[in-house]
Amino acid sequence: MKEPTTTLNPYLTFAGKCREAMTFYKEALDGQLEILSFEGNPVEVPEDYKDKVMHATLRFGDAVIMAADAMPGQPVDHGNANALSIACTTIAEAERCFKNLSSGGIIIMPFEKTFWGAMFGYFTDKYGVSWMVNSEE
Repeated sequence: MKEPTTTLNPYLTFAGKCREAMTFYKEALDGQLEILSFEGNPVEVPEDYKDKVMHATLRFGDAVIMAADAMPGQPVDHGNANALSIACTTIAEAERCFKNLSSGGIIIMPFEKTFWGAMFGYFTDKYGVSWMVNSEE
């Protein structure tokens, strides 16, 4: 049996579009998605907010991304201080991830060979989340 290890997982907050964004990521990354809505849970939210996401977990490969919708009245500012970085084992996998996740977003650095010898691309997706996709040659 494998001994448990400490992990660090990104947790994203969305302004009411968590379900849409996490479903997009699930399809783009071919992952498994679990979503828990506010409906039926003891957290007090307005009636029109009950279908929003209280917690979501996306698993793909050995990676996990968690997310939720912000609480009502809580502003969301993605900023530019953080990015999700995916290190793929093959160039084909990295190209697929880059193409799928960047769809509808803003490409900052196209996916191409870099001076440090890797294939790399950087973009902000259509939900305002920054991503880096990398693969060694």
